[in-house]
Amino acid sequence: MDGNLPAEDWKIGVDIGGTFMDFCALEVRSGRIVSLKVLTTPEDPGAELGAGLDLLAERETLDPALISRFVHGTTVGINTIIQRKGAQLALFTNAGFEDVIELARLRMPDMYSLFCHRPEPLVPRDRIFGLPARMRVDGQRRDPPPEAVADAVAQARAAGAEGIVIALLHAWRDPGQEIAIRAQIEAIAPNLFVFTSAEVWPVIREYERSSTALLNGYVHPRVSGYLEALEARLALRNVPARAMLTKSNGGVMTASEGRRDCVSMLLSGTASGVTGAAWLARQAGESRILTLDIGGTSADFALIIDGEVQFGSDELVGEFPLHIPSVSVSSIGIGGGSIASVDAQGVLRVGPESAGSTPGPACYSRGGTRATVTDAMAVCGWLGHSEMAYGQLRMDVELARAAVQELADQLGRSAEETAQAILDIAVSEMFVEVEKLSSRAGVDLREFALMPFGGGGPMLGAFLARELGMPRVIASRRPGVVSALGGLVADLKGDFIRTVFAPLEAARLPDLQAQFQALSREGRDWLAAQGHNGAIDLRLSADMRYSGQSYEIEVAIAPDHLSDLPGFAQAFHETHARIYDFSDPDGQIEIVNLRLSAVGAGQKPELSEIAEVSTAALRHVPVYIGEWQEIALYDRASLPPGAQFAGPCIVSQEDTTFAIPAGAVAQVDDKLNIHLSLGE
Repeated sequence: MDGNLPAEDWKIGVDIGGTFMDFCALEVRSGRIVSLKVLTTPEDPGAELGAGLDLLAERETLDPALISRFVHGTTVGINTIIQRKGAQLALFTNAGFEDVIELARLRMPDMYSLFCHRPEPLVPRDRIFGLPARMRVDGQRRDPPPEAVADAVAQARAAGAEGIVIALLHAWRDPGQEIAIRAQIEAIAPNLFVFTSAEVWPVIREYERSSTALLNGYVHPRVSGYLEALEARLALRNVPARAMLTKSNGGVMTASEGRRDCVSMLLSGTASGVTGAAWLARQAGESRILTLDIGGTSADFALIIDGEVQFGSDELVGEFPLHIPSVSVSSIGIGGGSIASVDAQGVLRVGPESAGSTPGPACYSRGGTRATVTDAMAVCGWLGHSEMAYGQLRMDVELARAAVQELADQLGRSAEETAQAILDIAVSEMFVEVEKLSSRAGVDLREFALMPFGGGGPMLGAFLARELGMPRVIASRRPGVVSALGGLVADLKGDFIRTVFAPLEAARLPDLQAQFQALSREGRDWLAAQGHNGAIDLRLSADMRYSGQSYEIEVAIAPDHLSDLPGFAQAFHETHARIYDFSDPDGQIEIVNLRLSAVGAGQKPELSEIAEVSTAALRHVPVYIGEWQEIALYDRASLPPGAQFAGPCIVSQEDTTFAIPAGAVAQVDDKLNIHLSLGE
């Protein structure tokens, strides 16, 4: 660095997956982006963060004291739910309504299966306590006597409860009763943490509000402990930046807020990947994208339409629906570490069990002995020709072959044939999930391009796209760390909701305007608390339905609609027609909820890459494609803008490997994205 120039800061995005923790670091002055992968440490979550920062300091002369932005995506919350390792909770509700969580919505996970079963609730029935509390229709409260609360607390503590969630009827309209009971509990048992349903997500439906609060409480101790350790590790390395977290809604928030608002970060990693992919797609001039994020344990899919990330509610977190606004992502248990096996009927299966990072795939030489998707790629020759994961791994193809051979012996096939079958099964499993996604969204995937990322996305992405009939694939410059990049380009974003439950009529407009103003103040205050002092974007929407309908749809609302009854109604009719191909212009409309997203935009990095001028293949390597063939191997760092080449071939780089099938034609654009045309 020139001694006459002032020191410039760094911005770092970090994402942790099942096998690696990914780092994407931006040097602000130069616009240079560097990336890194570090193996995860399941026995000590968070230790890999320090290892990664130390490696960046060593390799890039990155001074931690110059880090001005640090954004982290973590799976600690969702893993807590999947592994059922959360807090022992007690639920305080109204007497007579103790079975709301058990009843849920009376839906089976698979209506066509005679053997499916609903998941066990996070709180067993013997830790659910009914209090003699009521809210009258006129708003008057009947609070439970202090001795009833004290007795419930004593029973909860005797049952081993570590925390209490309070979810009472109609708390969406008046949270005062929940707040009063929380104060009593905190006075009686200060060692128990307490959450109220209204503070977590104040919506009208009891099950949705209660279950969201329970998810928040269930992961709270582990999330809070993880974030405390994260901030301590940053402080030890003199990182001055305030720790930020990626959220399920594609935005970010401070880590200090994440300690209480745990539910907002349950899907942080998957959402961050889609956010990063959407930004890269816009940079590449693409507006319709199917994203494919393959890590060590799962494959995640999402649609980007007209350049915008799609959002939804009821996204699954493990076996449970998440009712807060989230980036809409579909997942399947197929990843690079997914284990292949032969079942009792002699059928080859892949996943959902994963080798993770410990012991990992056999080819990682870390003690794994069972064949995985990554091992199958190595046996077929797509992997093993260059350094992997920034030197973190040494690929041992012979160990992969030995693991696959065990399955081959059971099937009476060769190792190569078995490995190819593993890859075919993995692609076919993903094909089924993507077809479901496209059918639900009502889109034609032939109009979309596939953007694969994650360590395994580029390995299988082109093969999946070909099966789906998609004409194009786009691989960004660093597809292996797109989720970490997502943290760098994400904006501060908070979601707020008010249940109004009123007919849409002229007399109600003043009240709707007042509710919107209250939401706006809440959103602005939240952004200020996050340290944002720039431009603010307030996005209003409403959950609406025709009178008599059971469920509502979310409708984007322009601020001037709040004083324009016909415009307000027309927005709903048009949205209803777009979703259901039907609308009733004369029908009575009800508004259930008003929603507001408060967005504080941050500065986005400029992609400025420098590449070498050679496009010659490094060498030719043997790959099994039905038979052994010699195909070209390219170094991604040596592909300049305008480079063209054809498959079958391999593009290797430190964060992933891009496998390109026969018949595909590749071209590099001025942002160093590879655009792959798969033909008809």
